[in-house]
Amino acid sequence: MEHNHDKIAGIINTAVGGVKEEVGRSNGDTNMEVEGAVQKTKGNAQQFSAAVQNLVKKGKNLLGIKP
Repeated sequence: MEHNHDKIAGIINTAVGGVKEEVGRSNGDTNMEVEGAVQKTKGNAQQFSAAVQNLVKKGKNLLGIKP
């Protein structure tokens, strides 16, 4: 299932990005802080994508549409 992979990758990217962002902020490393924020945003987008894919799949099942 592609959306499960996206969800897991998103969770990992969000967590790692958050850590990078905080480490960058605490060390005064603006590049690391921005890199972390970007990675965290990517992770959030991946999780959102997985959620949308899951909703579409459920909608198709409710309507009886076969994949």
